[in-house]
Amino acid sequence: MASGIFVLLDDIAALMDDVASMSKIATKKTAGILGDDLAVNAEKASGFVSSREIPVLWQITKGSFLNKLIILPLAFILSAFVPVAITVILLIGAIYLAFEGAEKVYEYFVPHEQTKTKANLSENLSKEEILVREKDKIKSAIVTDFILSVEIIIIALGTVVSIEQPLLTQILSVSVVAIIATIGVYGIVALIVRMDDLGYRFIKLSNGKKNFTYQIGNLLVNALPKVIKGLAFIGTIALFLVAGGIFVHKIHFIHELVKPLPSIVGEFLSGLVIGFIALGIYKAGKKIFIKK
Repeated sequence: MASGIFVLLDDIAALMDDVASMSKIATKKTAGILGDDLAVNAEKASGFVSSREIPVLWQITKGSFLNKLIILPLAFILSAFVPVAITVILLIGAIYLAFEGAEKVYEYFVPHEQTKTKANLSENLSKEEILVREKDKIKSAIVTDFILSVEIIIIALGTVVSIEQPLLTQILSVSVVAIIATIGVYGIVALIVRMDDLGYRFIKLSNGKKNFTYQIGNLLVNALPKVIKGLAFIGTIALFLVAGGIFVHKIHFIHELVKPLPSIVGEFLSGLVIGFIALGIYKAGKKIFIKK
């Protein structure tokens, strides 16, 4: 009886060792997308009232966990029985990401009337209006997270499948990567959006003296808007790169078309062009089918 327990414990230890090894390899493979995920979600999680930043971020984090609970079992089932569906889902997600990036670029250069109105009235919103905008932005962040989560999970799954690991090891390894991705990304995002509060605490600790503590606090407070703007820019570029990477690797025609270019340039241009094509189709369809 005792020997049976020790054998079981030894098997569990071996399994956990395999899972740890596979999770490490899969995390390395998804590092690029995790960086993009951080940039995109930091931009999505910014711009809220200071007192609402952490509650809003918690809502997005819960949505991210729910996304992965939906994606993980579907990914395992589709990978086993309908592998072509994985490619279709990746391409649909890539089109959405490219579209979202193109929309950001378009609205930056050609702001529509609603954007101008928001900019003018942003400081005179009622509590109800703030909550409505908050909900809309949370939904947008969770949708984007869903698509990025699909990319992360599929790449991680492809890594452990290619090494021909047992099914249980595959499931546990990819699940660990999904958990690390969520906690890691949103943990860092939380630190970024609360940077100014930490800065104000340092300034308070300086007791009015312009000492080292004050300088650090002042640096954090002044740096936050620049960090957010920088992440908004990086997040938009990341949308094109993630989408373009999928197009280049999954569509032979596009791969051959951009082959002479450096990979990052080819991926960016692929995401940019297809994003603006998708945006053009969307706007044309809106004009045709939605009559004002």
